[in-house]
Amino acid sequence: MPLPEPLAPRRPERLWWPLAAAGGAGLAAVAVLAATGRAELMASLTALAFVALSAGLALFLTGRQGPALTGEPAQDAGPQAPFAEVVDGLPDPLLVVSAMEADDLTGRRYIFANRSARELLRVGPSQGLLISVIRDPQVLEAIDEALFGGIAAESVYEIAGVQARVLRAQARPLGAGPDGSRLALVAFRDETELRRVERTRVDFLANASHELRTPLASLSGFIETLRGHAREDEGARDRFLGIMQAQAERMSRLIDDLMSLSRIELNEHVAPDDDVDLSCAVRDAVDAAAPLARARGVRLDSTLPERGLACIAGDRDQIIQVVQNLVDNALKYSPDGGAVSIALTCGATAAQASAGERSDLTRLSLLSPDHAAEAYAVLRISDQGAGIAREHLPRLTERFYRVEGQKSGERAGTGLGLAIVKHIANRHRGGLLVESGEGRGTTFTVYLPLRARAQAAVAKAS
Repeated sequence: MPLPEPLAPRRPERLWWPLAAAGGAGLAAVAVLAATGRAELMASLTALAFVALSAGLALFLTGRQGPALTGEPAQDAGPQAPFAEVVDGLPDPLLVVSAMEADDLTGRRYIFANRSARELLRVGPSQGLLISVIRDPQVLEAIDEALFGGIAAESVYEIAGVQARVLRAQARPLGAGPDGSRLALVAFRDETELRRVERTRVDFLANASHELRTPLASLSGFIETLRGHAREDEGARDRFLGIMQAQAERMSRLIDDLMSLSRIELNEHVAPDDDVDLSCAVRDAVDAAAPLARARGVRLDSTLPERGLACIAGDRDQIIQVVQNLVDNALKYSPDGGAVSIALTCGATAAQASAGERSDLTRLSLLSPDHAAEAYAVLRISDQGAGIAREHLPRLTERFYRVEGQKSGERAGTGLGLAIVKHIANRHRGGLLVESGEGRGTTFTVYLPLRARAQAAVAKAS
């Protein structure tokens, strides 16, 4: 894409005076020889040689020294990348904005966008209306200050979506264009990770202090009781120590889950790229949950495809954590003697994966990918528990949210399991769906994009 005229490198102008001087000197020499009557053959040849030498020197000065004499930077004789390609390769998004009148909002146009800006704003290489790609009033105001106020300005630019981004938009005036328009350069600096780190730190401190206050208060109360009148009561002492151990274990689980969630959120915008066979990962997680299922008298029914058909780009430890959290959740809310179904299928589209299985249940998408992939691996985990009322479904992935009145067995959860599942699915560019109805059980569906070779293998197997 060519740069606008104020940013494009100017072509060095050819110098005319060396040629004129050389021609004038040659004519003067011939005239002198003719006036003195010495225009013989040798003299004529000497004069012509002088003219040729002068012309050659003039051409050399024009071609080689002309740029330096005109104040332009010298250029190498070899091929060079155009200046536009240098700007196009910069990692930070850059826009050049043009405007004529301050009160003409539709007259503000972007006339150049480098490759990073085109990817960020999803625009083509041609020019277009600025308001069609940037609608944030504060960013537009900063650009106006650079265009019509002649001062540098900046603003925070937030891009909404599942993969939200926070950028610092900096506008700088560039003066007037060749057509009399005003120009400004807009640069974007990505601050997503910095904001994410700060938000994770604040959330961690707030949630940790809130959730740890209850078990700490319980421990403190029982310790005080044991130091007082219950010191000599053996039965009360054993009972209080058991409660204290349970509270300490709860605190340990809370800290582990909070740390896990903080790490996941910190790297959520960076998609993993390791090869993971989802079928093997699910099998390992189900085998780990088998002792707990036997203790609860709950049957685990798994249906998994062959190895190699469910390969995804992912983090294996996080994938196993997703399966463990969902299976553990299903076991906690399943009645004794019930069954938990774990089914993994391959090759579904995003619409098919998010369509659900049972029309008699309330269905809600808790997470949808920003950009749909061609094919997904779909994991569905179903229980035969009491189900979840419709009004609770939208809040299931909130931190520490628990459905009131539901029995979760002897081992109470931390309220972070589904939040962890959602953030891991988001990091893997996948989706999360819940289907439930009171008295009819619950099904959670996680769908993750398949590798290209896995798509080919699924197509061949079918």
